[in-house]
Amino acid sequence: MPLLLLLLLLSVLIYMWIARRNSTLTRACRWRQERSAGQWRCASCGAVMPGTQEPRDCLRPQE
Repeated sequence: MPLLLLLLLLSVLIYMWIARRNSTLTRACRWRQERSAGQWRCASCGAVMPGTQEPRDCLRPQE
């Protein structure tokens, strides 16, 4: 039983690490798609990114 709990804990930690590593978005980024223009606009900072897939990177200027 302790071995299963250890395995479960390890699995959860690995999942959290992979999920965090694959996303660079911050809470401040709120991308909205403008289909007519074929671009994405951030509702928070106003950054614009062309394309059809939602951006995964924060383009907010670093302060």
